[in-house]
Amino acid sequence: MQVILTQDVSGQGKKGDVINVSEGYANNFLLKKGLARPADAKGLNEVALKRAAEQRRKEAERQEAERMAEELNGKTVTIKVKCGEKGKLFGSITPKEIAQALEDAGYAVDKRKIVLKQPIRQLGREMIDVKVYANLTARINVVVEKQEG
Repeated sequence: MQVILTQDVSGQGKKGDVINVSEGYANNFLLKKGLARPADAKGLNEVALKRAAEQRRKEAERQEAERMAEELNGKTVTIKVKCGEKGKLFGSITPKEIAQALEDAGYAVDKRKIVLKQPIRQLGREMIDVKVYANLTARINVVVEKQEG
């Protein structure tokens, strides 16, 4: 018997999946507990429309991420900090500060998407990666300068 899951069912599938199960399992468990509904023509059509809409949304999201990665690649962000006489920073530059500098430049990037091998602790220039989307990374320059004053 074919059913459409209305909730995630462990070992069977996720919400919206169309699965084949035995008639007894469908009637006595899935349908009875409201975990599924019979797969009629109307329901199958709804599932197909939802999948197509989800696919279009993901494609648009990926295209937007590619555009953003293209803009970010090679971009230079300057962060001014207080430091000691020999260029040693008081603290370190973290992804949060880099995300704030990117936001000031007009790019909304989540701090969790910024990849730092270790925090930046000295003045200078460093190339870092920004995860824009799954398997899509942009490289930006971060310039750390001494704050005057």
